[in-house]
Amino acid sequence: MRQHILPALKLTAVCIGFFCGVYTLLIWGIAQASPAHGQGEKISVNGKVVGFALEGQSFTQDKYFWGRPSAVGYNAAGSAGSNKGPSNPDYLKDVQAKVDTFLAHNPGVKKEDIPSELVTYSGGGLDPDLSPAGAKVQVKRIAAVRKLTEQQLQLLIDKNTEGPLMGLLGPSKVNVLKLNIALDNLH
Repeated sequence: MRQHILPALKLTAVCIGFFCGVYTLLIWGIAQASPAHGQGEKISVNGKVVGFALEGQSFTQDKYFWGRPSAVGYNAAGSAGSNKGPSNPDYLKDVQAKVDTFLAHNPGVKKEDIPSELVTYSGGGLDPDLSPAGAKVQVKRIAAVRKLTEQQLQLLIDKNTEGPLMGLLGPSKVNVLKLNIALDNLH
């Protein structure tokens, strides 16, 4: 028994030392080498910080692109999903209410054309991005409200679309805050 417990205790001590000390300092050092020194990318307009690139925000006015709904009201201190499964009646009512709201504000869109990300919560409740399809389904509404052409908005979406990481990992995405800032700068 002693021949098993002593090596296990040694391995435990080494792992605690490595993961609590060395690994933590390594990750902190890498973060310090980043442009924002590990603080995240701040997005500023006219010298005023309006948000962070990795945090979603609520946009509900028809003149803006809407992002993914948040179960925590976009509160980063309480980041979490709704914890309701896809068969939960309350969850289904909530999704249906979001679908009805979206259709009311986007009359030319059919229910089956709404990307699920526009009516369902993300796991952390702070998703800052949409798929290009999630942005493009909103073009008619925004074009009508802002008196812009749909082509202008399509080009704006294309210009603000980030491809997969290294061209391979993950989907293409559009940061909603950056897109809405670019939209405001069109005028």
